[in-house]
Amino acid sequence: MKYVSEFRSPEIVDALLKEIKQTVKGNWNIMEVCGGQTHSLVKNGILNMLPKNIQMIHGPGCPVCVTPVSLIDKAVHLAMEKNAILCSFGDMIRVPGSGMSLMEAKSKGGDVRILYSPLEAVKIAKANPNREVIFFAVGFETTAPANALSVVHAHREGIKNYSILASHVLVPPAMEAIMSDEDCRVDAFLAAGHVCAIMGFGEYYPLVEKYKIPIVVTGFEPVDLLEGILMTVKQLESGKYTLKNQYTRVVEAGGNINAIAIIDRIFEVTSREWRGIGNIPFSGYAVKENYSDYDANKKFSIDIPEAHEDPTCLSGDVMKGKIKPHQCPNFRTKCTPVKPLGAPMVSSEGACAAYYHFNLAIA
Repeated sequence: MKYVSEFRSPEIVDALLKEIKQTVKGNWNIMEVCGGQTHSLVKNGILNMLPKNIQMIHGPGCPVCVTPVSLIDKAVHLAMEKNAILCSFGDMIRVPGSGMSLMEAKSKGGDVRILYSPLEAVKIAKANPNREVIFFAVGFETTAPANALSVVHAHREGIKNYSILASHVLVPPAMEAIMSDEDCRVDAFLAAGHVCAIMGFGEYYPLVEKYKIPIVVTGFEPVDLLEGILMTVKQLESGKYTLKNQYTRVVEAGGNINAIAIIDRIFEVTSREWRGIGNIPFSGYAVKENYSDYDANKKFSIDIPEAHEDPTCLSGDVMKGKIKPHQCPNFRTKCTPVKPLGAPMVSSEGACAAYYHFNLAIA
């Protein structure tokens, strides 16, 4: 394992930028799938360093941003109406539902707790046997193993008052949905390295072949991203399309077999609603029937009307790469981190939040 500082080296960054500028001739649109990659591109100023004929398109790779409004409403309902201890990662707390966010629910007396791990929620359930404890299990494939493991631990210890409200989404189906959109202008993808660290990258080969596009599995530091962009541009300029792995220090072809096994034990693939995008077939995880006692959706009778995104919010177009955050008429006016219209303005991986906090407005 190399030191992180090597992947932030100004000298290596300059060399990679020089090679990119020497290599690129055409006009290319490259989508970085992950919101963590978007934030790294923005905060490190990489978007302004790249040649103008390379456009980075920000993808839907923020699981908080794509969690549907109705599921946030369910979480609020559980905290406010069921007297449950509702636990969540911090990113979800300020995301607006149709009526209120979890932060607002907490301010009105709901027992909402910010945790760093779902295993903490299992401990809380064990310490409070007379209260229902629910973990809002949001994330891509990266957080699925820990959420699945929390169910395994609760089951093993006979803890009956613990469940998860699952909102897991999967990356490859989202990439396919983007490519099948008639307005798609993506020429290549930088795939999310942390997802591939869990799942491997076998699922990306069919996408490469079907859509004739390069996909490069990429890390998150400036050198990672620029090397990934260079590897992508070289393919685009030569008319090639293959799957390559830039993030070799972390990602192996087969992924993490233990993590995959625990996911397969607890979850099954299901269709999932993506906030601002719509329903994507086979794009999420649901708790398997034999662990339904730990599925908050089945454990509680939650009669919540279907809710939709604020019609003035254009976050769906941002996440599909159709516009940049600053091109939304509500950006910095009606939509701010203090009063957001959509989730990408408050999530730490949201593109709108990145542009807002780093004061970015580029063409």
